Amino acid sequence: MVRTPLTPEERERGERLGRLLRDARGVRSMVAVAAEAGLSAETLRKIETGRAPTPALFTVAALASVLGLSLDDLVERCELLPA
Repeated sequence: MVRTPLTPEERERGERLGRLLRDARGVRSMVAVAAEAGLSAETLRKIETGRAPTPALFTVAALASVLGLSLDDLVERCELLPA
């Protein structure tokens, strides 16, 4: 299966999500947050750095729950503003 390349907008949205999650994590360790969300630290690292710009909804939902974020707020804050 060949995956369609991401658009620049999709990459930007993934980077924005990563920044939001990293900021929400604060001083908590990546390993602790990932474990609490049921993920590997490497998965969280990829999301936070934008290397995994389109994580699964269930992954984002688990992270949002652990970090005390609402999915609605994340969606709103990750949307790109029209140019």
